[in-house]
Amino acid sequence: MPAPATTYERIVYKNPSEHHYMKVCLDFQDRGGIEVNVAQFKQLLVSSLKDLFGEVGAALPVDVLTFEEKTLSAILRVPSSGLAKLWSSLTLLGSYKGKKCALRVIQVSPFLLALSGNSRELLLD
Repeated sequence: MPAPATTYERIVYKNPSEHHYMKVCLDFQDRGGIEVNVAQFKQLLVSSLKDLFGEVGAALPVDVLTFEEKTLSAILRVPSSGLAKLWSSLTLLGSYKGKKCALRVIQVSPFLLALSGNSRELLLD
């Protein structure tokens, strides 16, 4: 009697990571005394999502993990399913409190540790 045929199942994970992390920086054409704290920065993210995607976009859970007021840079955590929405809304951001600005995406990774260093800025002794 022949042995039963072995069956194989192929499973492909296109993106097994639940979240993505983004390192972003807010640049002003002329900062002119504008101070931005973490709450205002978070509101800026939510309003840019709302402008582009409406209430559904504003409901996207975006976490500000770190925010540096001096450099206006932050690390954000977003569900992988909402990465494209957040990135596109940040790209189309054009002003804050009447001042022209751009929110630049520096790095994106599914791993938070990957944002800890940048090999392009590495200084060797």
